[in-house]
Amino acid sequence: MNNKERAGKFRFKVSSFRKIPNPYFKQAMQGRTNPEMYILICDVLDIPDDIPMQTNPREQKLTTNVSKKIQASLTNHTDLNFYLLNRGILLSAESISFDNATDEVTISFEDLSVHGNVDGGHTYKIIKDNKALLDRGEQYVKIEVLTGIEDMFEQLAAARNTSVQVKDKSIAELEKRFELIKNCFEHESFYNEINYKENDTKRIDVQDVLSILYLFNIDKHGTDSLTSFPISAYSSKKLCTDTYINASKTLDDSNNPYMKMRPIMVDIIKLYDKLEMSIGDYYKGDGNGIKKYGSVKGVSTHQAGKPTYLSKFYQNEMPYISPNGFLFPILGAFRALVYEDENGLYAWRKNPFRILDNVGSTLVNTTVDMSRQLGNNPNAVGKSQNLWMTLFMCVKMQIMQGE
Repeated sequence: MNNKERAGKFRFKVSSFRKIPNPYFKQAMQGRTNPEMYILICDVLDIPDDIPMQTNPREQKLTTNVSKKIQASLTNHTDLNFYLLNRGILLSAESISFDNATDEVTISFEDLSVHGNVDGGHTYKIIKDNKALLDRGEQYVKIEVLTGIEDMFEQLAAARNTSVQVKDKSIAELEKRFELIKNCFEHESFYNEINYKENDTKRIDVQDVLSILYLFNIDKHGTDSLTSFPISAYSSKKLCTDTYINASKTLDDSNNPYMKMRPIMVDIIKLYDKLEMSIGDYYKGDGNGIKKYGSVKGVSTHQAGKPTYLSKFYQNEMPYISPNGFLFPILGAFRALVYEDENGLYAWRKNPFRILDNVGSTLVNTTVDMSRQLGNNPNAVGKSQNLWMTLFMCVKMQIMQGE
């Protein structure tokens, strides 16, 4: 089904409606979205049954203990406090309005890649499945609605959907499935700064590592196809984590792409670090030099007197912080340089660091130009298949040319 087929407006009654002022923006700023938060309290019987769910990164499993507890709380006819005990439902929307005369809200979902149910999918599905067991006015649920968050949607979804991913990550650590990662990076400066389990406070999440490595999984995406691109590396940490864990569970070493990737894993991370540090140097703008890069939407420029910007892995100083929507498509293009050698291991066809220096300006400027075409929206850039293909072909052409 096309995402747009279920987009539209949903109108339903609420018992309470509150707008929470944005503490950073008293009014919308030119060229920037203005995130807004709304809190609704709603009788569960009034919630629409067809709120879009494409934005929720989890599969709703109603047989787990957590789901059973949610259902028991919802259908408890004695303790009428479901809206207090349950953390509620989070929706991302294009807009929301409230009719004081009817106590109804109208919520608009226009782009179902960023609008819909972001968190609380289990609660929503359990409510839908149990409405027949409840009377009107018996149970209520809190609904949080956020608007203007399109540019930061991936960050929001990851932050609000941590429990299932953390659980999967922690179990994988207990099963020693990250030994491959640990072995590959044991001599790198960031080795002791990767966290592999729940509540670990180390600065690098192993899921971020797995998302970057996913970009180079040529077993899954190949090096010749112009239709298969690892966009999920940008849009879904959970899928990247699941892909790695499933490979370690189901494939022997000779067929596991991450085992094959061992010879180039450190290079991949170093390439990410080089791109992250140098992206401003590669950007040429409109003849205005690298300072222009700092004015690109989504890019943060270091200010004097503020904490130094440091690269993700090797903690090198850098003048800018770039959105992942820029970094991932560019880095992903270097999958074109990977092949499987006679020993069944991944190797580079050409030196990726030299190629980055050779075509870095083209890759970065193409990416920024695409961002402008897409309304200065780094999130849309990170998910643009046209951009991924263009950048991939640019790097691929280097194979036929001298370094």
